[in-house]
Amino acid sequence: MVSALGMTAVLGGCGLTGDSDGVTLKLVAADYGDGKENSSQKYWDALVESYEAKNPDVHVDVTVYSWNDVDRKVREMVEAGRAPDMAQIGAYSDYADEGLLYRADDVLSIPVQADFVSQLAGAGQVNNVQYGLPFAASTRVLFYNKTLFDKAGLQPPKSWDDLAKAAEALEEEGVKYPYALPLGPEEAPAETMQWMLSGGGGYTDDVGTYSVDSPQNVTTFTWLRDELVGKGLTGPVAPGRLNRAAAFEAFANGDVGMLNGHPSLMKAASEKGVKYGMVTTPGIDGESRNTLGVSDWMTAFKKNGHQEEVGDFLDFVYSEENVLDFSREYGLLPVTTSASRTMSTAAEDRKLKPFLDELLLSQLYPVGKTSWASVSADVKKRIGEAVAPGGSPKEVLGQIQTTAVRAGSEG
Repeated sequence: MVSALGMTAVLGGCGLTGDSDGVTLKLVAADYGDGKENSSQKYWDALVESYEAKNPDVHVDVTVYSWNDVDRKVREMVEAGRAPDMAQIGAYSDYADEGLLYRADDVLSIPVQADFVSQLAGAGQVNNVQYGLPFAASTRVLFYNKTLFDKAGLQPPKSWDDLAKAAEALEEEGVKYPYALPLGPEEAPAETMQWMLSGGGGYTDDVGTYSVDSPQNVTTFTWLRDELVGKGLTGPVAPGRLNRAAAFEAFANGDVGMLNGHPSLMKAASEKGVKYGMVTTPGIDGESRNTLGVSDWMTAFKKNGHQEEVGDFLDFVYSEENVLDFSREYGLLPVTTSASRTMSTAAEDRKLKPFLDELLLSQLYPVGKTSWASVSADVKKRIGEAVAPGGSPKEVLGQIQTTAVRAGSEG
């Protein structure tokens, strides 16, 4: 989810390599690395090399983009009539609604499809049909810097008030980012939903209707504006311009007191020697009763007609070995039951067990709504304004709600 690595692909419609028996599959994927050393391009290159060694008549061409760009790039390709065979992105339902995607059972073998964690498989459905193939999952907890907390004489916070008081104490100690609030475009929907949940709200209500501008959500973002951002407790970069990758890097450099983080932050912090703790996200009046779960998605487009080859490659992608390799490389949770079972008992993965347990109880984005891609894009564009000095949470959340309603009525 960092930099755009990999060159721009020229996606052809036919997919032939020149050898009449050979097929080239085009895959566009998101970057989960934090630099060239562990870029997703390296992961995919190694996986493809292994696959092609066993399948010499199929070539897989992978292009990796940062999370800032990947969804937009794929949309541009689709609108230009040059859809890739596969895209590993943040949303799928709008493409499913347009009739552009293979169903999961069109491409995956029965054992592979049945191996998905049930909660994630359910989230990949539109009208009870699975189109989104979960690719990577994570949950969120509050990370805090133990060294900075000890120096300031602090205990980890359980409520918003605790968090604000801790942030004030850290600011007095000269901590650069007492609380890092990444509402920049890279992953604003996640930070937004985590805070909404902690205030008793969310993107939707109990019956699945959009409620972005609910009183609970307005209260949450008003509190953030007044008690954290307005008091200078979120660091030198405005939240609307602070991306998750930059916030994680600052935490790993010892410059952040607290932030919401997912499993990959453990590795980054440990490699830099940062002593950290993890607690349940603070809520409005105590520990938050709801946790954010996030899944990214693999999609298979019908445009180029390579159903059999796409299915065979995706069966390989979702083998237990490859799912474990990806999850361990990037500190994310596996999306298959077999890999989850292995990880939950492996000594090398013991730190991830709390996240694995949380995933089964978490709430995911409303990805099954065909409008979610539009809503997510609007959150990335606008949410930073809600907490900016002089900003109006009610107005900004109302604008996003309008986008949600309009997008929903259009499909």
